[in-house]
Amino acid sequence: MTNNNKLPLSDIVVFEMAGLAPAPFAGLILSDFGANVIRIDRSKGFNADVLTRNKRSIALNLKNPLAIQTLLDLFKNVDIILDPFRPGVMEKLGLGPDVLLNINPRLIYARLSGFGQTGSMSQTAGHDINYLAISGVLNLIGREGEKPFFPVNILADFAGGGLMCVMGILMALMERTKSGKGQVIDANLTSGASYLTTFPYLMQKYGLIWESERGTNMLDGGAHFYEIYETKDKQYMAVGAIEPQFYSCLLDKLNLKSDDLPGQMDKASWPQMKVKFQNIFSTKTQKEWNLIFEGTDACVTPVLSFNPKEGQFAAIPQPAPVLSRTPARKLTQENLPNDVPFLESGKHSVEILTEFGVQSDQISKLLASGALMDNSKSSKL
Repeated sequence: MTNNNKLPLSDIVVFEMAGLAPAPFAGLILSDFGANVIRIDRSKGFNADVLTRNKRSIALNLKNPLAIQTLLDLFKNVDIILDPFRPGVMEKLGLGPDVLLNINPRLIYARLSGFGQTGSMSQTAGHDINYLAISGVLNLIGREGEKPFFPVNILADFAGGGLMCVMGILMALMERTKSGKGQVIDANLTSGASYLTTFPYLMQKYGLIWESERGTNMLDGGAHFYEIYETKDKQYMAVGAIEPQFYSCLLDKLNLKSDDLPGQMDKASWPQMKVKFQNIFSTKTQKEWNLIFEGTDACVTPVLSFNPKEGQFAAIPQPAPVLSRTPARKLTQENLPNDVPFLESGKHSVEILTEFGVQSDQISKLLASGALMDNSKSSKL
């Protein structure tokens, strides 16, 4: 079991305004690496967030002035705030960055939004697919002659959003060690997703890999040596043999001779080579191909699933990267909850306020006024 005192962010306190997807993922990463992450829930309603690992919840009625004053008092002693709302919502609550940085100059105020804090689209609703569309990412993905294809909401929500936000937070924490000051982070999902495409953007701009129509280039589904093939048992193998030596190994394992084939980079022959490769992969099961390619440099791997009904299944997603001295908390099947990991709103309300030095009579007042809700089964005042 990892010792909390040795986790790299063990002294960091984070308040996460309750939301879905990007902000909770940012909070999850911070909590995995030891931060004390507290989710601020509304006093009524259910939160469907499942990214709750190692977090606690305090439930407040944000329409009650006593709740807002309580948060202002708490925020004097925190390191990070995660704001998942559209621009202006926190300001209307009296919890905008100008107010909070005035009472806590060391505060890092991370704002996650779809289209940024300013501009014509800042107040526009959207989801992952919309941010990918506006950023230019979506136009890169898809088969030849078909409309762009959107992936699962990983790219904008989690990579361009939550993960990029954490990167900003860590850089702000580093800068704070020199200046002693916090700052505001604009982690908008459109810009984050766009940043992720720097490589294909530059390659396309200068007429390199992405010079042709979508789905016809080497890395977007055009090449036979960078493709997915169905196996005899209706599973799949992923092929990524780009370099000549890897391609040579691939051909060898497929019992093909390079002298009998078109050149690897002969684009005109790629469609017919795909047919040839598919015919070959269809002759064996995924397990049989695994045995053939195991330990080779052919760059061929099975397509695994998180669903055990779909053949071989992938490992549990683990916190990454791995730090040698102070790694994150490791996940196992044993420490994963059996039930859906919803975090009950207000489960730790009294516990958290007590931890922050709020007196019991003040907590009782908050509960009586409806500013605070506590759902713990054991809190005693």
